[in-house]
Amino acid sequence: MAQITNAELQSITQALRAERELFLKYRNFAKVTGDPTVRGLCEQIAAQHKNHYDTLLQNLN
Repeated sequence: MAQITNAELQSITQALRAERELFLKYRNFAKVTGDPTVRGLCEQIAAQHKNHYDTLLQNLN
């Protein structure tokens, strides 16, 4: 496997941070909303960002 450059690693690190932050925000939104429809949507979006995070992390390993 080819080695990644420092710039590529920095970009991936930034993407990981962004995906983690979005996952945590949407998970929190789901916890605090009283609307079941909004809660469901926030949980779905949180799951998508968690999946993106996990995929990025797997590709680094």
